[in-house]
Amino acid sequence: MNLSGQRRSLAQIASRAFTSGLGVAVILLSWEGAVSRLDVPLYVLPAPSIIGAQLVRDWALLVRHLQPTVIEAVGGFAIGNGIATALAALFVYAPPVSRVMFPVAIALRTIPLVAITPLLVVWLGNGYAPKIAIAALISFFPTLVNMTRGFGAATPDQLELMHALAATPWQVFRLVRWPASLPYLFAALRIASTSSVLGAIVAEWIGSDRGLGYLIVAATFEYRVARLWATIAVATGTAVVAFLAVVAAERAVVPWARNTVGA
Repeated sequence: MNLSGQRRSLAQIASRAFTSGLGVAVILLSWEGAVSRLDVPLYVLPAPSIIGAQLVRDWALLVRHLQPTVIEAVGGFAIGNGIATALAALFVYAPPVSRVMFPVAIALRTIPLVAITPLLVVWLGNGYAPKIAIAALISFFPTLVNMTRGFGAATPDQLELMHALAATPWQVFRLVRWPASLPYLFAALRIASTSSVLGAIVAEWIGSDRGLGYLIVAATFEYRVARLWATIAVATGTAVVAFLAVVAAERAVVPWARNTVGA
């Protein structure tokens, strides 16, 4: 990309960031004004200013509980997407395996997280393992579906050319199927980046003494409404950061395919 192209790209990013920030500011100001004007009780809906003050007071506590949630989300994200990508490649090269395993993957997706989490705690203990497993499960299915499509997105002309050049299956995969799948991969990763955070937090609701999920449950039972909303704000911010990290990686790795594949 030349200098003028880089400047246009940076200007577009800045414009989008300003628009998004303006939208958030309008929402927060409207929220603050509505709560104040309607005299909404704190236990129903605290004002953003109260939540912000609670964030400042509880910052050390929130950071301490954020750390295990991030470890669980990142671990589940990596494991779930890695397994899904490998399995999708197997599906492409072994269609009978796809016909057998894909219904199993769908069945796993339909199991409610709150139902399977206690079982994973019994099987894997009360440490990081069951939370990482839940984050991996919730990240797994979107990537499996997208990568199965992505590995099959190579055109017949491309495959015919590789056959004419006597390419090995590994060369076909590396030079044709893998590049063709990258837009599909990042479309899935955008979903999985936020889902893994959600999965880790849900897993922490059961059998945990740390993490943002635990803090949400504790604040709920203690009727600490402002702390509850402050924790939700941190969880939301963490998911947004994860999403933006994937978007940034996508811009660096597949800039030519931006916005060409729907998630």
